[in-house]
Amino acid sequence: MDYRQLGKAGIRVSELSLGPWLTFSKHLSVKQARKMACLAYDNGINLFDNAERYAEGMAECLMGEVIKCFRRESLVITTKLYWGGSGINDVSLSRKHLLEGTKNSLRRLQLEYVDLLFCHRPDPLTPIEETVLAMDTIIRQGHALYWGTSEWSAQQIKLAYEIAKEMHCIPPSMEQAEYNLFTRNRVEDEYSDLYSQYGMGLTTWSPLASGVLTGKYTQGIPAESRLATEKRLITEDFAQRINKAAKLKIMSDELGCTAAQLSIAWCLKNKNVSSVIIGASSEEQLVENIIATQIKNKIDSNIYSYLNESFV
Repeated sequence: MDYRQLGKAGIRVSELSLGPWLTFSKHLSVKQARKMACLAYDNGINLFDNAERYAEGMAECLMGEVIKCFRRESLVITTKLYWGGSGINDVSLSRKHLLEGTKNSLRRLQLEYVDLLFCHRPDPLTPIEETVLAMDTIIRQGHALYWGTSEWSAQQIKLAYEIAKEMHCIPPSMEQAEYNLFTRNRVEDEYSDLYSQYGMGLTTWSPLASGVLTGKYTQGIPAESRLATEKRLITEDFAQRINKAAKLKIMSDELGCTAAQLSIAWCLKNKNVSSVIIGASSEEQLVENIIATQIKNKIDSNIYSYLNESFV
């Protein structure tokens, strides 16, 4: 496991991180979740990604129980705020929700602070000035060490940086964006100036494109799969994506790895990516994904170019 700087920030994060969206679902016991976390930690993962909305807060509660067996200083714990509940002020990036949401997340996680705190989505109803000021307050109060954004446009992120500079506030340090062979424009093109101009760090999610890149849907959609229960993930170009995933399987077979490992390894080849968030529903799947850190060295310039061109 390699460790990468979070952009220009001083903190270092494991190139792979573990997310609870699938791993720490309501179907896992504390004992099972702890086994998964320990397996990740023993293989070098130090970043554990959370959000207030995952399982309606239960994922954070489970994470809080799990990480008790680790030394706090050895962990990088994140959470994300925007969707806090069904109340009229529970969904926003307002000062009210950010301050209250942070305290609620810390209570569920049983922590005094999180390392990374993300604004989970842009808020069209709250001025960015208000959000920047609230995040500055949270950092200065010691409830979080760094703050960032998730799925914000480059224009919105630039505005946040400029407002922070103008108001003498602590600026954002990182963005969390979707990134995989199918979804590349924002990370590779739209954000290109942000890495050099502001030293923005980047954590990425969905390296397997909701499982499509594993190749498991080439023969149809299994009844127990994620796509079977989340129809919104089946887009208009779904058939085309399945065909491309089949090509990826051929390439991975030639390299002696799985399509999932090759997909994750491809993400790791991007020098601007600080950490790739992975999920797993079993220990075997988690180990398989972690092995991608070894596969990335097999991706030479020819293979990298082939993959980029094949998935345009």
